[in-house]
Amino acid sequence: MDVGQMRRQWVEYTKSLFMEGFLDSQFEQLQQLQDESNPDFVVEVVSLFFEDSERLLNDLTRALDQPSVDFKLVDSYVHQLKGSSSSIGASRVKNACIAFRNFCEEQNVEGCRRCLQQVKQENLLVKNKLETLFRMEQQIVAAGGSIPNMEQIGF
Repeated sequence: MDVGQMRRQWVEYTKSLFMEGFLDSQFEQLQQLQDESNPDFVVEVVSLFFEDSERLLNDLTRALDQPSVDFKLVDSYVHQLKGSSSSIGASRVKNACIAFRNFCEEQNVEGCRRCLQQVKQENLLVKNKLETLFRMEQQIVAAGGSIPNMEQIGF
């Protein structure tokens, strides 16, 4: 496959991530911070997000498994996850966290447990999607091409 074809696939895939609500404009802003002096900036920030989200999801699981759930603690974990997902543009994770926080306010354990599963699912989906995106970028660069910026692809 030639570089032009790989770039076209990357553009279509990237557009689909936005159209399906996995990513929002915050991800574009993150990409704009990347330059030649720090070519792996986005990958590094996203990797840190997934490390952090893994820890928070484990903390949430433990907190919701307690005989007496501390909803303030659960809410603080969800709030952290909402903030970090928002900062990288992981829109569907952020939206699932908003619903989760509503159940925390109501002190609804079952609602919180359902939301935890939803957040885990959305987090895994966006992780897989971004890993695919980054793999595509590596292949383009390895073939001698460059990654178009968001303005170039019509965002």
